[in-house]
Amino acid sequence: MSFYDIAVKKLGFPSIELFVKAGTDGESIGNCPFSQRLFMILWLKGVIFNVTTVDLKRKPADLQDLAPGTNPPFVTFNGEVKVDVNMIEEFLEENLTPPRYPKLAPKHPEANTAGIDVFAKFSAYIKNPRKDVNEGLEKALLKSLKRLDEFLRTPLSDEIDANASGDVPESTRSFLDGNELTLADCNLLPKLHILKIVAKKYRGFEIPVEMTGVWRYLNGAYKREEFIRTCPAEKEIQFAYLDVAKRIK
Repeated sequence: MSFYDIAVKKLGFPSIELFVKAGTDGESIGNCPFSQRLFMILWLKGVIFNVTTVDLKRKPADLQDLAPGTNPPFVTFNGEVKVDVNMIEEFLEENLTPPRYPKLAPKHPEANTAGIDVFAKFSAYIKNPRKDVNEGLEKALLKSLKRLDEFLRTPLSDEIDANASGDVPESTRSFLDGNELTLADCNLLPKLHILKIVAKKYRGFEIPVEMTGVWRYLNGAYKREEFIRTCPAEKEIQFAYLDVAKRIK
């Protein structure tokens, strides 16, 4: 009996299986920020679960029967199929609760919307083939990144000492809501990582070094196994954008 079976049958853990997009070899983790988002959430919850990578070119018949017309990511929870990423996140937060499982929702509501438009600005920039609008799209991306950087450098309410005099010092927190990963980070970090890799590969664009808040945020993620162990290889991310990233004409 596997450890997973023991956890489910003898220790009372729910039966959870996460289905994610497979990489180019049909087995490893493929590029999909939504798959990584759910992978991170389940890892952070500390629940025992199985992960199945799905090769979209050769999707097994049993998976087509399990979730017809649906591509990963999706989850089975005690045999019930969940297919919408936002609804899955909400379901897991409502059903995997303290004291057995940690609450992952941010304490500060503003963390939920930080960097909300970064990936959209990046997508518009990387998919554009027109030289005459490239500069404007790059400026829009930089503006969005700057707003995220300012948020990460601005102290949250519980970082401010009400009795201290003088200027409020810059935040030193690792993540959007503090020093622990939350649902907001599970959503944003995979997208920000893709942006960093793809923009450099296909546009020669790098996040400015002076955006110390953004770099602190990324480097903090790279120290956490919940991020690095759920992240696709760089080559998978680059390959996924091979035909998406348009050559400037």
